Amino acid sequence: MNEVDKYIEGFPDEVRDILQTIRGIIKESAAGAEEKMAYGMPGYKTHGRPLVYFAGYQNHVGFYATPTGHRQFEKELSQYKQGKGSVQFPLGKPVPYSLIKRIVEYRVKENELLYGKK
Repeated sequence: MNEVDKYIEGFPDEVRDILQTIRGIIKESAAGAEEKMAYGMPGYKTHGRPLVYFAGYQNHVGFYATPTGHRQFEKELSQYKQGKGSVQFPLGKPVPYSLIKRIVEYRVKENELLYGKK
């Protein structure tokens, strides 16, 4: 069991299921991304650069796609509480998994364009 597995296992079932689903979306959409704990939460990198992070909390799940990922999807994320480069998906409400997938795919392309092998 790696650090990310241990992190996710530490949550109640409802949160654990959400975190596992988000993790699966990232692994599918960012095949080959480096996964490790960073800033106390699961984080992913492509081309050696941050891609996205996620975290579980008592009342929400946090998703961090750096400011660029959030700016690109500003309208769709506007219904959720946000901070600089972060968004909170409240527990007890549907998690927008398809939106998360689109954000991850956007960040993968962005990292590829900015940092990919030329």
